[in-house]
Amino acid sequence: MAADFVVREATHDDIPAMSAIYGREAREGHATFDVEPRSHQAWSAYVESRAPGDVALVAADATGVLGYAYSTAYRPKPAYGHTRESTVYVDPSAQGRGIGRALYAELIERMRRAGVHVVVAGIALPNDASTRLHTSCGFTPVGTFREVGRKLDRWIDVEFYQLTL
Repeated sequence: MAADFVVREATHDDIPAMSAIYGREAREGHATFDVEPRSHQAWSAYVESRAPGDVALVAADATGVLGYAYSTAYRPKPAYGHTRESTVYVDPSAQGRGIGRALYAELIERMRRAGVHVVVAGIALPNDASTRLHTSCGFTPVGTFREVGRKLDRWIDVEFYQLTL
């Protein structure tokens, strides 16, 4: 069955939709520890980044953006230059259609071509769908930080995953 969406590079025109997906999670969910939506300027930085291994993608269909994924520097120290942190979000109305997997497949391939050696991801728990997505894409769990965030009146653990390319 052919996908009813395409995965492509994110553009400035996609920022409002990306921001809306993330903003809902910031306000209502626990997948991010932000509690307010990010600024347009912050989203522009992801879309405009040209650092090796930094990628910003969206999955879209005729109705608009369904989800997005991007990679950023893991930490700002030179020895981490070949490591990237990945992020993926799918609009709740579009989950279960293979969008996260398609976004990750393209994101990982682009990072591999850019010379990235390791990709890391943190998953706020519980999040069974994200855990399944990451393991199905080849990530392995490397450890859990207990109660490192507090949101929605509860302590939240974060499990970290790693993929060596």
